[in-house]
Amino acid sequence: MRQEWSPEDVVAGWTLVDGDWPLVANKSGPTRLGFVLTLKFFEQEGRFPEFVEEIPQAAVEYVADLVKVPATDFAEYAFTGRTAEYHRKQIREALGFRPSTRADEERLISWLAAECPLELVEDRLTEALLVQCRVDRVEPPGRIDRIVTAAQTRAEKAFCTRTVERLGEVGVARLLALVAEGNEDGAALLASLKRDPGAVGLDSLLTEITKLTDVRRLGLPDGLFADCSEKLVAAWRARAIKMYPSDLRDTIEDVRAALLATLCSSRQAEITDALVDLLVALVHKINARAERRVEKQLTAELKRVRGKEGILFRLADAAIGKPEGTVRTVLYPVVGEKTLRDLVAEAKANEKAFKAKVRTTLRSSYSSYYRQMLPPLLQTLGFKCNNTAYRPVMDALALLEKYADVDGKMRFYDVGDAVPMDGVVRKDWREAVVDDKGKVERIPYELCVLVALRDAIRRREIYIEGGLRWRNPEDDLPGDFEATRTVHYAAIRQPQDPEEFIADLKQRLTLGLDRLSAALADGSAGGVKVTPARASRGSPCRSWSRWTSPPACRPSRTRSYAAGACSTCWTC
Repeated sequence: MRQEWSPEDVVAGWTLVDGDWPLVANKSGPTRLGFVLTLKFFEQEGRFPEFVEEIPQAAVEYVADLVKVPATDFAEYAFTGRTAEYHRKQIREALGFRPSTRADEERLISWLAAECPLELVEDRLTEALLVQCRVDRVEPPGRIDRIVTAAQTRAEKAFCTRTVERLGEVGVARLLALVAEGNEDGAALLASLKRDPGAVGLDSLLTEITKLTDVRRLGLPDGLFADCSEKLVAAWRARAIKMYPSDLRDTIEDVRAALLATLCSSRQAEITDALVDLLVALVHKINARAERRVEKQLTAELKRVRGKEGILFRLADAAIGKPEGTVRTVLYPVVGEKTLRDLVAEAKANEKAFKAKVRTTLRSSYSSYYRQMLPPLLQTLGFKCNNTAYRPVMDALALLEKYADVDGKMRFYDVGDAVPMDGVVRKDWREAVVDDKGKVERIPYELCVLVALRDAIRRREIYIEGGLRWRNPEDDLPGDFEATRTVHYAAIRQPQDPEEFIADLKQRLTLGLDRLSAALADGSAGGVKVTPARASRGSPCRSWSRWTSPPACRPSRTRSYAAGACSTCWTC
């Protein structure tokens, strides 16, 4: 029981009600005080206290004042003996409880073994057991720790048995062979499974593909742990990943098979997710490196053009000197209108040249190095989509898979092939993908497909079969959600009634909007100013909102580009 109690809580929890006074009418002194404290303790905890220190001192002083007995007399009350047993019998009868039996212990072990997958911490299991005893109106057994241990053992045995049955004899034999004496290949596979992928690069991606292919050869059945708690599977995985092959060989065969199954199954999903992460990061890296390389080249060329730096300096100096003036009265006298128009025309020409050079650089680096990842990637990852009406990226992937084994010297796709363009190829890439005769070139089209695939994965339009984080969005609910709906809703602290959830959300939104409205009205919000901004070269967005803050708050601005959007974030 907690020891810190506020005065209001003490009054609410330890006050004697009308039905309590007849029970204490014939008692006096330490017996009277000890009985009342034991009674109120049992009402709140569902069990009897084991020693004096369990009862908070604030409650002792408050109850002592109620029953007119000095608080110091409580130290004389004995929790063992005939008097204590008689008091406990009175309390059980008054509250409708009964002592526990061996049959109750067996029933509690069975119940707790079924609940073990949801909670693995012993203290919480003990708490759940006490709550169940209160529900059943049974006094908790004296050997709670033994019951918890027995329930954990039974739950572990049931999990191992169920896992072995689902694996079958062949699956169990394959797993056990990994840690067999003298099997160096199996030990190497387990060691590789425990390693995380390295830095983003082609070598890391190919290594993860090999690792995923090796673990898939074990032939683990689909949905091996689909109806199991993710927390339980994670606990077994964490237990297995710390063990050496010699440690696994020392365990019981069923436990060994279950440990290896959870490790291989979890790592298979994790490697799939890591492979997707590498793909997303690598596609971004290819584009970013090409843009940086071309931008560096163009910047060097720009510095060799004479006169531009002086023109830009004079423009900036004139704008700072007269910020309230107009362009015609401030800037035109410094730099003529014709010069400005020439600069704009040249900048547009440079922008077009920049994009063309980026495409050329991308094509060169992809075709000479990164393109080798495409065939094994398409063979290893199973891309799926729930949208059956419009799926251009999936159709494009099917086309790439069709040409995966075709010699790269074949530059264009066959005229009879249906090549999806909308939703796959951006407008600024059309001229690089389609030639003057309408033929679609393979290399630039593959680059466009990879970029479109990355965006579709990030917005969960396309999911990866066998993944965990990038899995089917419809499978995001835990496998045991329907059976343990109450537990899961309690974990996220949300009501099961949708009307209650909507009402609470409306209330919080209304309060937030009211606060914003009031802040805007009295000027304490700091103000919001939307101004057009010149997009940086290569930026997918042409403008963004600039948030201004009050003088007391000095923000630092960071731009983040994600999923084709541009945002400006302010932090104090």
